[in-house]
Amino acid sequence: MLPVPDPGADLALYVHWPYCARICPYCDFNVVRDRGRVEEQTALVGAILADMEAQGTLAGPRRLASIFFGGGTPSLMAPEAVSAVIDRARTLFPPRGPIEITLEANPTDAEAARFTALSDAGINRLSMGVQALDDAALAFLGRNHSADEARRAVAVAARAFPRLSIDLIYARPDQTVAGWAAELTGAIDMGFEHVSPYQLTIEPTTAFGRAVARGAWTPPDEDRSAALYEATQTVLEAAGFEAYEVSNHARGEAARSAHNLHVWRGGDYLGLGPGAHGRLTLEGSRTATVAHKGIGAYVAGVAAGAPWSERDTQSPRDAAEEKVLLGLRTVEGVALTDLALLGRPEANEPLAGLIADGFLAVQAGRVRATPAGRPVLDGVLRALLT
Repeated sequence: MLPVPDPGADLALYVHWPYCARICPYCDFNVVRDRGRVEEQTALVGAILADMEAQGTLAGPRRLASIFFGGGTPSLMAPEAVSAVIDRARTLFPPRGPIEITLEANPTDAEAARFTALSDAGINRLSMGVQALDDAALAFLGRNHSADEARRAVAVAARAFPRLSIDLIYARPDQTVAGWAAELTGAIDMGFEHVSPYQLTIEPTTAFGRAVARGAWTPPDEDRSAALYEATQTVLEAAGFEAYEVSNHARGEAARSAHNLHVWRGGDYLGLGPGAHGRLTLEGSRTATVAHKGIGAYVAGVAAGAPWSERDTQSPRDAAEEKVLLGLRTVEGVALTDLALLGRPEANEPLAGLIADGFLAVQAGRVRATPAGRPVLDGVLRALLT
């Protein structure tokens, strides 16, 4: 294992575009229906640019590490607006060299028609929310595209962007292990070098949460979910993908998400846009920020010099705990010194017990979750940090 890079003082940007053509029934993100309100969207772009300027002044001279446009559906964003954000970021935080600039997209024919313009705007990595390659599953998930439409969009994206990632959702009702393995294989055959398979999570405030609460349908039980997880690892490993994070698999280190790694390693990043979270080191202390959630509130807050609904200076212990929570999700793990800050030396409980039970392992001064520990990582983390 190569030494883990230190994110240092370099700064990443997360840009939240909250608009969606349709709100998916499983989604609990900060999103709104796109109703074509051009003036509102223009004002939001202006606020994001102004917020970036203000936070840049606060952060001081930094180098740009990466940019990630998330949402929502940022592929609905006007390409000229995407270009304006990228250009302003490069001016404020001159990068050391080429950087990864990712944008999330839905694979509809309408959005695929914008891919070339988005590439010209500076996007060099597309993360495609395909979610399923079966029309019945797509209908259940509330998606606004078919499997064939997704395949057409992927073909267009492959010509426009040098790097592609696909999101897929599994542990759907009545999903079989064989069917999921075939679906994963189909995604690999489409040429993706990065796969993010997410187990369907039922959040109580979503349409799915309400449906499950009233007994409309039942998620897979624990045994079926575990079997689907194991099939995910088996299929992707056989195809040359490494699970470099619990829900992210890459074919080679170059295919890993540089932006996500920067965040998981504890690097600073600005959160821009409604509800966006950020982390900044200010005056030697780690500061957690959350932007105003509503679009109008965010735009007004930026204009008033107060874009954040929350700004908390983390204690050294809180900052170290967050680093452990994120780092143990990755194949890199965390340094033993990070755990020592939390009073968890290697020889003492609970760390020693988790190592003895085979859930964690220590190598070259770093603690990593083992293959046995990854499927139950939430429980491992509770035992380690509580």
